[in-house]
Amino acid sequence: MKFDNGSVRRQDRLMDEERAYEILKQGEYGVLSMCTPDKSGAYGIPLSYVWDRGNSIYIHCAPVGRKLDCIDACASVSFCVVGRTRVIPSQFTTAYESVVLRCTAHHSLHEAERMSALSLFLGKYCPDHKMIGVDYAAKSFHRTEIIRLDIEEISAKTKNKF
Repeated sequence: MKFDNGSVRRQDRLMDEERAYEILKQGEYGVLSMCTPDKSGAYGIPLSYVWDRGNSIYIHCAPVGRKLDCIDACASVSFCVVGRTRVIPSQFTTAYESVVLRCTAHHSLHEAERMSALSLFLGKYCPDHKMIGVDYAAKSFHRTEIIRLDIEEISAKTKNKF
């Protein structure tokens, strides 16, 4: 995983690496963007996610569907997490923070990794109900697929007027 803002066009709007990781940790959702299987277009979808605080993002879905079809056709994906935003009407602009990840997607993971990812989801989204969530995850395990996005590169940008 490499943090690299070198390709960001607006070099005056670079976000530092520490803030980018804060956004990855705290973000409520991200947008996964993929190529369609027939290469006729793109498919982007907002999803809840967890970052393992290392090199991977995990998302969950049904065991069959469009996301998996897209990943099977092309495992190179983009994942974007938006931090704070604020429209500033009087200045005809928006203050924003965004982190963009270039990733390789994998699914059909080992059972232990899938359950570990579900535990990360429970810790992030429902920490006060984690024990009940573990039972729920076990009962739903057969109908839940986990996708791991291995982060290859991170870039981050801000127009910070907060």
